[in-house]
Amino acid sequence: MDAASSEGQLPARRGVIFLGPPGAGKGTQAARLAAHLGVPRISTGDMLREAIAEGSPLGKEADPLMEQGKLVPDDLLIALIQERITRDDCARGFILDGFPRTLAQAEGLARMGLGDASGWAVFEVHVPREELLRRLSGRRWCPKCQATYHVTSRPPKQEGVCDLDGTPLVQREDDKEAVVTRRLRDYDERTAPLVAYYRERADVRRVKGDRPMDAVFADLKAAVEIPA
Repeated sequence: MDAASSEGQLPARRGVIFLGPPGAGKGTQAARLAAHLGVPRISTGDMLREAIAEGSPLGKEADPLMEQGKLVPDDLLIALIQERITRDDCARGFILDGFPRTLAQAEGLARMGLGDASGWAVFEVHVPREELLRRLSGRRWCPKCQATYHVTSRPPKQEGVCDLDGTPLVQREDDKEAVVTRRLRDYDERTAPLVAYYRERADVRRVKGDRPMDAVFADLKAAVEIPA
């Protein structure tokens, strides 16, 4: 079943949750799966960066935390997600990228009137720690158009310069090795317990994320499609 004929694949007002550490490739796969299903991908990271760029009150509060690789308070993210999922484009379902990250956020999601967790497709994307460090510390970012690159696996055509607009690329503070190490430790302490939380409430599928992107996507697509 292709994206154009995918209505009914996701229960109304429910969707897909990705669990996994920073650098596991959740954002890339979430975007591909959203396009395939014809539903929006909701990325808390993107929404927060937009708020920072706009200088909104939320952005001003989140900016110093994100610069240090720290998590934004649960109540702010819950409010942000709750507002976003009420929009019309989420009526058939949606994909959450970067939320929930804590048990409090998962409980906040459960209070949003979306039914019990069994109605969600929940994926745990697993990648070995050494590969996560390589992926994250090698990322480079265009501050103008938000395009992302990697020094080894996805380098720009001209070193240090964005392919799309010629802007010098930067390494975000939260991608520097010391911050990456702290982010992974935070994941182990605060986010990894979500796997146990959802295993008690839903069918959590573990996906090996240290494979070619097409192989990972094939597994995800097969898991959410309804047989003809």
